[in-house]
Amino acid sequence: LNFHNPFFFMRTALLFLAFLAVATAFMAPAARPSVQTSLSAGRVCDLLGKRPNRKARVVTFSHKRIKKVQHVNLQPKKYVSAALKRTVSMRLSTKGIKTVQKYGGDIDVAAAKFGVDLKQF
Repeated sequence: LNFHNPFFFMRTALLFLAFLAVATAFMAPAARPSVQTSLSAGRVCDLLGKRPNRKARVVTFSHKRIKKVQHVNLQPKKYVSAALKRTVSMRLSTKGIKTVQKYGGDIDVAAAKFGVDLKQF
């Protein structure tokens, strides 16, 4: 082992990160740490999963490029779920609202189509 080599610590750190990635890949889904927390799921459509566009730019007259965020147009909506026999409150994008209307206003069909569990809403 050559501790004076500057790449020694980088190599061991990369090996450790690779070990963690392999170890978490074989963990059970319930034991795997959840990436989606209540804080990180801020401005996200509950049905479609649309997120803010953080790569948008404003171009001025002098052609300066300024970064800006284009947020999703989220609207609070309540739907009656026939499967759960209760109302479901969700934050949907306007495209998500149109998608539910396309399926006849039935939130159960739309949630099944996009793999969303309505029990958590």
